[in-house]
Amino acid sequence: MPSSQDQFIRAPDVVRTAQPRATAQVKFADGRLYEAPLSTPLEHYIRAAEADRPSRYPVVAALIDDELRELTYRIERDVEVTPLGMDDQDGSRIYRRSLTFLLVVAVQALFPEARLNVDHSVTFGGYYCQVEGRDPFTSAELAQIEARMREIVAADVALNKQRVPLAEAIEIFRQRGDAEMVRLLRHRHKDFLVLYELHGCSNYFHGYMVPSTGYLRYFELILYAPGFILHFPTRASLALEPVVDYPKLITVFREYGHTLQLLGIKDVGALDDAIQAGRTGEVILVAEALHEQRIARIATQIAEQRDQVRMVLIAGPSSSGKTTFSKRLAVQLLANGIRPIAIELDNYFVDREQTPRDEQGNFNFEALEALDLKLFNQHILQLMAGEEVTLPKFNFRAGRSETGVTIQLKPDQLLIAEGIHGLNPKLVSDVPAERIFRVYTSALTQLNIDRHDRVPTTDTRLLRRIVRDARTRGYSAADTIGRWESVHRGERAHIFPYQENADVMFNSALVYELAALKPLAEPLLLQIEPGTPGYIEAKRLLAFLQWFEPVPIDPIPDNSILREFVGGSNLENFATR
Repeated sequence: MPSSQDQFIRAPDVVRTAQPRATAQVKFADGRLYEAPLSTPLEHYIRAAEADRPSRYPVVAALIDDELRELTYRIERDVEVTPLGMDDQDGSRIYRRSLTFLLVVAVQALFPEARLNVDHSVTFGGYYCQVEGRDPFTSAELAQIEARMREIVAADVALNKQRVPLAEAIEIFRQRGDAEMVRLLRHRHKDFLVLYELHGCSNYFHGYMVPSTGYLRYFELILYAPGFILHFPTRASLALEPVVDYPKLITVFREYGHTLQLLGIKDVGALDDAIQAGRTGEVILVAEALHEQRIARIATQIAEQRDQVRMVLIAGPSSSGKTTFSKRLAVQLLANGIRPIAIELDNYFVDREQTPRDEQGNFNFEALEALDLKLFNQHILQLMAGEEVTLPKFNFRAGRSETGVTIQLKPDQLLIAEGIHGLNPKLVSDVPAERIFRVYTSALTQLNIDRHDRVPTTDTRLLRRIVRDARTRGYSAADTIGRWESVHRGERAHIFPYQENADVMFNSALVYELAALKPLAEPLLLQIEPGTPGYIEAKRLLAFLQWFEPVPIDPIPDNSILREFVGGSNLENFATR
């Protein structure tokens, strides 16, 4: 990383005449101005500013006039700059993407026969990876790879960027024997491809990179048989979080891998091929059948424990399809002779004046303490004992609890409830554990663009929500994007830490869904204008959606999880009471 600043002048805060000059000024949010010759890379300005006033997190990119820019971007005019560190959403993506490239280069140098797959993320900060073409890496081999990565970091080698004609890029990957990339690039609609080069390894990565390897200091490799984890910091801290075992989540990922093998679709290029070959209907039918099969198995598990289990709790992050899953599970339970009664956790909110507040002094409706836990537990125990219970009904307009319906749990019935705290043991601390069956549902996996480029499942859920919010609430895509960070923060606090408490996990992702969401989401995202809130995120989402061939929503079954978002569900009026 360059440290020389002899080309810089700390610019005085004065008004300059509009005359041609050989320098440009960069203005930071705190008012500092720096001046350097035209075409000076942004990185040099950032280094000068960091020398004067270091940031808490390493700066890896910046916003220039509300556009995301790499640090290699050359400044040709006076601009305003907002540095982005690893704690920023876009900065974090750039760091992780660049670190993945470093891993690819090190593996290729030491074990050229290995084909590295970056499969999915892990909650504590990292990517789970596997290799093909050889046996899984041993601890000793991972130590070699990590040592090689750190050598390259210490050497601070530049990541060179090159814009290549598409035909030339396809030929590069063909000669390399990378049939998956060749297949993917045949569906590209632009006539060029941006490649990055490091230590003689040229590769495609979907998005920006850091300028050089010296930025990539925070990582480690951890054996996690049969693969390993590329461990990196979360946005909360540069320190690597403790590694936590997630056996149930890993099982879901492996099941999804088997599903992809069954469909013959292992990446976006293969999906695009299937769509163009007229196999869309087949892919949809098989994907939906696998969902139905999984829901039926969950219902059977519950039915086999009907003598003990009297309540099903369902939790999952936003736009995971909890509502549709709950209703489809209820249908399957009915088929097993069990009648579910829905309990709405939102009706157990405490009166508004008793609601806890967050650090900003606002009501925190996501806090567990926003619920009347004592009353909820009392009612659940009474219902399980066969007593009649008058449920509360929360009046959201008045902000207080009122009297609701009276119910009684019959021997052939069980309670079913969904909510963000469903997996938190404190929600039902007074209820014996064996009486509760917990389900975690989320879009846990997604097709990757290629071996090294992931499509985050968070993006899948965000696109689901953008489409649903526009259809049901009249929200713009900018509105939904603006709320998403707060939503995701709540998920990290209240849902993800408890996911392994689930008795079963349901993966609501559908292999074809981004192709189906694309024609609905794109017009909404295109409405966000440059320079307005949400534009950068919309631009990023539009860029990765370009890799998908679109499919119509007509063939999607009426009870599909996806219908909750695109509309047309035949379960909207299905009541579990």
